[in-house]
Amino acid sequence: MIVFTGALVRLTGSGLGCADWPRCSQEKFVDVSSSHTAIEQVNRLFTGIVSTLVIIAVLAARFRHPRRRDLVKWSWSLVVGVLAQILLGGIVVLTGLNPVANMGHFLLSMALVTCGFILFRKSGEPSEKPIRRTQGISAVLQRDLQVFGLLATATLIAGTVVTATGPHAGDEDAVRFGFELRSVARVHSALVIVMLICAVVVVWRIAKHVTTPSLSALDDSMKTFVVVAAFQGVIGYAQYFSGVPVFLVSIHIAGVIAYWLSLCNVMIAPLREGA
Repeated sequence: MIVFTGALVRLTGSGLGCADWPRCSQEKFVDVSSSHTAIEQVNRLFTGIVSTLVIIAVLAARFRHPRRRDLVKWSWSLVVGVLAQILLGGIVVLTGLNPVANMGHFLLSMALVTCGFILFRKSGEPSEKPIRRTQGISAVLQRDLQVFGLLATATLIAGTVVTATGPHAGDEDAVRFGFELRSVARVHSALVIVMLICAVVVVWRIAKHVTTPSLSALDDSMKTFVVVAAFQGVIGYAQYFSGVPVFLVSIHIAGVIAYWLSLCNVMIAPLREGA
């Protein structure tokens, strides 16, 4: 939700609705006198909600019986991430929505999503054990998965460059990258196509060697990822050729969260708990 509301801040031109930080302005700590300030305040409100939930996660991991160090570690990673986000959010505002800071703000959100996902998955495991590679995965498949993971990550980063170049920078006067939008969009599109081809190759390799439960899980997670990524591609092309309307961009942002979660699921699927 906080990633989505953060995106709405940019899409509605409310990035400088609150021109100060941590106060909304020099006169008011909270200001909802205009639509822009109200939208920015809602996003900041979600920061408080997320921070509260992170504190609860840390306390739950700390006082869980039996206590597990891995859960404590991953819960504290959320604390570090949220504090970094609060600091970076302030930098975004105080630098007038600098595109590099904006990109970092979003990518750090994806890192936090990753930590939360891992904490959630590990909390369902019966005991604390080190993660090791499944023996049933060949060296070729491991290599393909690594290449696929790098391409999927590069695609996400390229998407943030497109956003930092395009019209939805959070404010009419916000600084943007000086790239040609068509050029960066083409780079992003090419990465999506190459990444999807790599994903299909991975699915094909898995289909030839589905002999273990972990490989079956990997097969399911890869197929889910392909569906989500293909949907993202369709929305991406639709928004580009229709003039980047806010409605489609907001769907694309929501899809990015699903895209990254499905990628996390893929990268964890070929792992197992070993002694």
